Parts: sequence; structure tokens; C-alpha cells
Amino acid sequence: MKRSVFGLVIALSLTACKEEPRGKMEPIPRPPGMKDAPPPAEAAPAAPAEPSVDPSKVVLRWKLAAGAPTTYRLDIERTGGAAASAEAGTPTKGAKGKGKGKEKAAPAATPTAPLPDAISYVLDRTDSGDYRLRVTPVGTKAEADTGTLSERGFVLDGLQGVTRNLATLVLELPRDPVGTGDAWSLATELIHMEALGAQFQPGQPERHNRVKLASLTPADGGEQVATLEYDISEKLAGTVRPKEAPPTSPARAAEEEAEAADDEASKNKPTREASASAEVSITGRGEFLVKAGRWRSWEGTVTSVTKSGFPTAALQMPTGTLKLRLTAMEAAPTPPPTPTAQPQQ
Repeated sequence: MKRSVFGLVIALSLTACKEEPRGKMEPIPRPPGMKDAPPPAEAAPAAPAEPSVDPSKVVLRWKLAAGAPTTYRLDIERTGGAAASAEAGTPTKGAKGKGKGKEKAAPAATPTAPLPDAISYVLDRTDSGDYRLRVTPVGTKAEADTGTLSERGFVLDGLQGVTRNLATLVLELPRDPVGTGDAWSLATELIHMEALGAQFQPGQPERHNRVKLASLTPADGGEQVATLEYDISEKLAGTVRPKEAPPTSPARAAEEEAEAADDEASKNKPTREASASAEVSITGRGEFLVKAGRWRSWEGTVTSVTKSGFPTAALQMPTGTLKLRLTAMEAAPTPPPTPTAQPQQ
């Protein structure tokens, strides 16, 4: 009996030594079929701080409201022309593109087509936010041309040749913020390479396209006046090959060989290829109201010169000199009435 009591005491002592400490929490087992929770996601990195706006730079944009068009008149004074071009020769007819729509770069008309005395530009914003442009020759019965613009005046669709270049000059603004001394380029095309024709072998074109923010000055009412200066030019030189002449008779071929043997005759004989070139240069100055989003004034000069029979169909500006002056108008000009067909008797 004593031995049994002694064994019971020892068993109880061993059990007490293995007892877990009080206060320890055990995990509750999950119900069958329940999936383990995903590990906690790492904290997302903080977004980088936006760069601070440089107070010395401005964003030049057109401020147009839906239903309230902005209208300008571009007066054009033309002096000289094809006959006044330096060393002008007989123009070579350029190849006209067939089947090319308005989206193509080919000019819709030859650059030497008569220009009106003035052109009106009507800028409007639709309810959907798109910018539209209507170009109308003033004082003529010519039809208006239309195009679409970006907020900075870049021609997105429509307009070709001279019409597009003139609109680009007076409407296109820089894409990025600009400060005094900053420069950018315009989307002008003064010489259309595809319209040169097969007889002209061009060299490497020389292009200079620079518009600069010359100054940024304060004005009344918190306005700022951005003064822009334009210096754009494009030059192309090459050789003009005459059309293939019909084959000469054997007797005439012998005479040509005899003439070639004579040095004096060779000097006086005209060459089969002649050098030709063209140069278009543009200078201008404009004052843009930053807060109002419109021009206060804009003036420019375009000079185009061809030499020795350069294909004038490739020029995207008329030959001679154009004096340009842009002024704001209170209302858009009334388009000419559409002629109605007379009833047949």
C-alpha cells in the first residue's frame, strides 16, 4: 500500500514539471477546407514628387470657348514674282500627284497660283473640345478651306501648300513651356521634294527653322506679353536635265563629232545639264498675350527666289516677296453665297 502511494506521488510530480507556463496562447486550428491567408503585401513605394514649375517659363496656348470663334485677318502685300526672280528661267512643270487625298503632303495647287489681298482665319472650339479652323480668301469668290488644330495651333488635318504654310506661321505655338531665349521649330514645308519632277536632280537641302522667345514682359491686369521672333529658311540646289531629244540622223551625228573636236566650238556649245536652285526665307515678329491666349500683333516677310529654271511647282510659297500683317477682327467675314442652278426652260 505504501509502495502504491509512493508511485502515485512520483507520477504527479513528473506531470507538474511538464505543465505549460500560464498565459501562453495557442493558435486556433482552421476549419477544414479553409485556405491560408496570403502574406501581407509590401507597402507601395511613394510616388515621386512632381517637378516644380519654373516661374520663368510660360505655356503658350490658344484660349478658345465653344461657340465664341476668334477671327484674324492676314493682309498680304505681294511685290515681284516669277519674273522678278534672280536669273529666272523657264519654269519646269512639276509632276502632279494622282489619286492623292488631302492627307498627303503633295500641294493641292501650284504655289504660283494668285493669292488674295487678304485671308481670314476663324478659330472655333466645338462642344467636344476639338479646335477647328476655317480659312477664307477675303474679297474673292474662292471657296473656304477647313482644317483641324491642336490646342497649340498645330495643323492636324486639312490645308495644303501655301495655305498650310501661312496658317502654320501665324497659328502654331511651341509644344513645351518656354522662357526667354528658348527656341523651337515650326512644321513648315517650304520646298516639296516629291514635286520636283524627274528632270531635276536635287542635292542636299539646307534648312534653318528657328522661332525664339525674345522677351517676356508684364502687362496690365496680370497679363504677360511674349515676344516671338521668326527666322526660317530653306534652300535647295541641283541640276536640271532637258528632256531627251529625238535621235539625230547619221549625217548630223558626224557634224556634231566634228564640232566637238574644235575647242572653240566646244566652249560655245551649251551643256546638257544646267544648275538650278531655290531659296525661301521667312522673318517675322509677333506679340502673344499669354493670359488671354491670342495675338496682340504679328508681322512677317516671306521671300522666295528661283534660279535657272528651278521647278516652281515644288515651291510651297509664291516667288517674290510677301509682306504679311495679322490683325484681330470682331466678327468673321460672311462667306459668299452658293450659286444656285437656274431652272431649265
